[in-house]
Amino acid sequence: MTRKKGGAAKGGAPGERGQPGKRSPTLKQLAQHLGLAPATVSTVMNGGVSSGIAADTQQRIREAARELGYRPNFLARCLRTRKSYTIGVIIPEVSQGYNVLVLKGIEDFLVGTDYFYFVASHHNKPALVEDYAYKFLDRAADALVVVSADWRLQLDVPVATVSSHQTAKGATRIELDHDHAAELGLRHLMDLGHRRIAFIQGPAHIPDSAVRWRAITAAAGRLGLPLSDRLVAPILDDTPSCPKLGYDVTRRLLAGGAPFTALWAFNDVTAVGAINALQESGRRVPHDVSVLGFDDIEATSFQGPGLSTIRQPLEEMGKLAAQAVLAALAGARAPATEIVVRPELVVRETTTATADAPPSRRRPAKEARRVEPPG
Repeated sequence: MTRKKGGAAKGGAPGERGQPGKRSPTLKQLAQHLGLAPATVSTVMNGGVSSGIAADTQQRIREAARELGYRPNFLARCLRTRKSYTIGVIIPEVSQGYNVLVLKGIEDFLVGTDYFYFVASHHNKPALVEDYAYKFLDRAADALVVVSADWRLQLDVPVATVSSHQTAKGATRIELDHDHAAELGLRHLMDLGHRRIAFIQGPAHIPDSAVRWRAITAAAGRLGLPLSDRLVAPILDDTPSCPKLGYDVTRRLLAGGAPFTALWAFNDVTAVGAINALQESGRRVPHDVSVLGFDDIEATSFQGPGLSTIRQPLEEMGKLAAQAVLAALAGARAPATEIVVRPELVVRETTTATADAPPSRRRPAKEARRVEPPG
């Protein structure tokens, strides 16, 4: 990244920012240049509580700092506050969909703070989760956010987990209401007349997989929907989520010979692969088979046909995790808590009614709409 040079220093003050051979001014020199107390300048430049300092004074300090090329001494600040102002984030991998949206939520929250974050990918390997946690601590990370991994460690820094499903002392859990998600998805398909529903289960190494399937089976029992073992196929591959996983599982389901009028994929990415396999077999989506996804990643809303899905607010979950650890760092640490977020049903064009459904339900949706059941 190119650094811009500052303007010429006034009154012979130390030289321009980034100019070779010139030294940046010290905080004391900046304060002398402004005729202010060093403590006042330090408060403004180091992001402290400056509500008692006039807004025009704060602006004058920042303008002079830019003009003279002053930069706060970060290492000195770390030694003084005993903080590194960094958050360690441990995610499955940097890939499309789920992980990117959670990271975006973390970043959007931290961008308005003094904190920076670093990312390590655990690749769904428990040993790496623990190893990276301690490596972040060795590098003086102030807090950790752990995404989609089993978490049982008890550390001396604040921790927030996203979709981890374990309770560890000192950690805040951010989780989706999977029971509500299961109810939304099954009720939507059943209201459209579907009773023979196929399911793509998530891979065993992803914590959400077992939790989500338990929620689906429980909801099916409450709604009186029979589930057939012949229409349930898990993802067996442990590679990162991609359309080919959904494509391969759907081909297995089709090869099994059991008929189905709807398919609920583990996530949106595998739903895309499922649609390709169905179309390749000569089945039209949604007229022959309706397809429902999970997550509501942006790309699938623009494909044709637009994917109906269960939306989990991934960016919000990332923001909540970042907010939780920063609140703890500010002194609001509390015993382990759980924050449960609500899913939404987003209806687009990949789900429609069966031929024997009521006439009012036989047309596919033309525009996305969010649907919540009464109550």
